Amino acid sequence: MPKSIAVGVITHAQGAHLDNYFTALAQTEEAEAVFVADPSGQTLERAKKRLGAKLKDTFKDAATMLHKHRPAMVLVSMEAAKAPPAIDAALEAGCHVFCEKPSCVRAADFARLVRKAQQKHRHLMLALANRTHAPVLEARRLVRDGKLGKVYAVEIHLVADQTRLKREAYRKEWYCSKARAGGGNLIWLGIHWLDLALRITGLKVKQVAGFAGVVGGQPIDVEDSAAVALRFDNGTFGTMTAGYYLDKGYHSHVQVWGEHGWLRLASIEESPLEWYSTKDVKQPRVERFEYPKGDRGYTPFVRVAVRASAGLEEAPISGAEGLHVLETIFAFYEAARTGRTQSV
Repeated sequence: MPKSIAVGVITHAQGAHLDNYFTALAQTEEAEAVFVADPSGQTLERAKKRLGAKLKDTFKDAATMLHKHRPAMVLVSMEAAKAPPAIDAALEAGCHVFCEKPSCVRAADFARLVRKAQQKHRHLMLALANRTHAPVLEARRLVRDGKLGKVYAVEIHLVADQTRLKREAYRKEWYCSKARAGGGNLIWLGIHWLDLALRITGLKVKQVAGFAGVVGGQPIDVEDSAAVALRFDNGTFGTMTAGYYLDKGYHSHVQVWGEHGWLRLASIEESPLEWYSTKDVKQPRVERFEYPKGDRGYTPFVRVAVRASAGLEEAPISGAEGLHVLETIFAFYEAARTGRTQSV
């Protein structure tokens, strides 16, 4: 029988993606018991509905939950400004941690948590859930196997709807406040696709520049638009467009060009991965990746995180990887504020 563990959840009334997380834990065999701590008590009914018999206990105080049950993994879903103390407490209790992004409003706060996790030999996993999607894994394999040769350039595109910003209730949520979220579209949504580009290529960002602001005219103090320029550690460059522009839905892709060809990873609604390579091929052609449906989203990522916390496989993301993408975004915000290129 596979090893199973207890999982703690630390959240509050404004916790993000909780229905996804509770469902994922309910469907993850290796999560045998779940404990939820929410000082507001407002998420407990949702937890009971989705977790069923797996929900073993609930608490108003996270410290009591950590002391009483010592779960092997703690899932922290809190607004960014409130997350670091909760993550720190879970690490201090000896737990592996899975945390909703961005889990900080300053990169330095997350850096301290990464150091603690490393010192305690615990996983610290930022919830960048697209990493376990089959086309992403295949794209990474193609690059690592040399199908593109040296990476020459990367283009990243993540556009969501402006419609949400026109709702007053949405504008009052924590992810529309710089003090509570650290930023806007880029750190809330764009972060997923920036991370995917780095994950697929294996590149690291060395410098960043660009512009950010509010182009839609809504009364928010976080960006609804970002134009990002990137310099990577192999000496090549990338660009990223991130913003709230549509009436509904998403436009998203990562495009990579290399000395032997290119690949394009698109959204789930399109043909998600296609590539072209001249390496060791007499008649190169565009190829497409066929993959099993239903493996995208939070459930597969949470399952891998739980299994990693049980010692059954590698973590889907390291603390250092999560920190690098956060440092890149916060360096971009500083570059946009000052008009000066920033090093990462």
